[in-house]
Amino acid sequence: MRIPYTGPLPPPYIIPRNANTLPGSIAALSKFLTAPPSSTLKDNSGDPYSTVVLSGAGISVASGLADYRGTNGTYRQNKTYRPIYYHEFLANHEARKRYWARSFLGWTNLHKAKPNPGHYAVRDLGDMGIVRSVVTQNVDSFHSIAHPDIPTLELHGYLRALTCMTCHNDLPREAFQESLARLNPAWATFLAEAIASGALNTENPEERRAKGMKTNPDGDVDLSGAPYSTFRYPACPHCLANPPLSTDGSQTKVEVDGEGAWKASSTAGILKPAVIMFGESIPVRVKEAAEHAIDGSGRLLILGTSLATYSAWRLARRAKERGMPIAILNLGGVRGEDAFFQELAMGQQGEAGVRAEQSTDKLLPRLVDQLRRTGFRYPTDRSETPVDGRNTNSEVFKDMLS
Repeated sequence: MRIPYTGPLPPPYIIPRNANTLPGSIAALSKFLTAPPSSTLKDNSGDPYSTVVLSGAGISVASGLADYRGTNGTYRQNKTYRPIYYHEFLANHEARKRYWARSFLGWTNLHKAKPNPGHYAVRDLGDMGIVRSVVTQNVDSFHSIAHPDIPTLELHGYLRALTCMTCHNDLPREAFQESLARLNPAWATFLAEAIASGALNTENPEERRAKGMKTNPDGDVDLSGAPYSTFRYPACPHCLANPPLSTDGSQTKVEVDGEGAWKASSTAGILKPAVIMFGESIPVRVKEAAEHAIDGSGRLLILGTSLATYSAWRLARRAKERGMPIAILNLGGVRGEDAFFQELAMGQQGEAGVRAEQSTDKLLPRLVDQLRRTGFRYPTDRSETPVDGRNTNSEVFKDMLS
């Protein structure tokens, strides 16, 4: 995954003009989602009546999670924030200590967070036959929880599990968190005290700083002056029990201390979160599945993302090149958004494109209510081709990250 833009993006130009209010945005998106198939579509593959959703961190802000470029986003509030890079994680034992210590502090809040009304509104749009599939950049698994019957591709992976960089077996994050607590009792005590004090509960940046915490996206908590070098993490239990052969045929070794913490003398058994880190390549099969999701639908609805990462922006560009109508619902600017709305017909009211700046958790449920009041529902017998040829949820794509 390429490093995204971190600077501010230009403010949006609202389309159509009456979408500058909540009722106007709802009216425009209603027309967008219920319009007949666009005459601009350049091929007849997939289901031209259906919508594919492309979502980002903004849709999960109402669940209490940090985003990147929102009002209280990390890139606005924490100018020194720098995510760990893939090559650093693989090569540097100290970098992994720092990563897992910060993740250990952030996991509790991430794990207890739940999908919000925006996620469930996507489910309802699926029940109406409008939304056919979801591609999300988020790693919180909220889409999968909220609408298990809608095929969902987690473009950047997920935090609910880890994967071994040697044997590629998975480990549930909950079990790993318990191991981290056992190996780091002083950190576990500090975490319990931080939770009790409410230091991890607030999304107000001033309150976080006052309590010595900086909460970043994806369950990362920065604690100023923390002794990260003291943190310990376990080895892959599979590699520890049966050290595998390396790619050159030599025997690997996995060594742990007396309590089971991974030792730097090891040559295997490093556990990594099942996410795509900055600087890491998205697997080809994942890229292709995302492209199939775009190609199999008739319109694209972009929710809560500035498209600053290339992996997401290229999907919007692909939709534009296919002639798909595009709607964007995001607070703040979106990378290259002007190009998505070129050549719209004068006087169109949303059927060919929408750009609205409203909160997803407030607008989407009201949009669903509006569609229900009109009695709208697509016919269920129209030709549909599930994403990747299968009508299942994100588990379809789970093996793509292994």
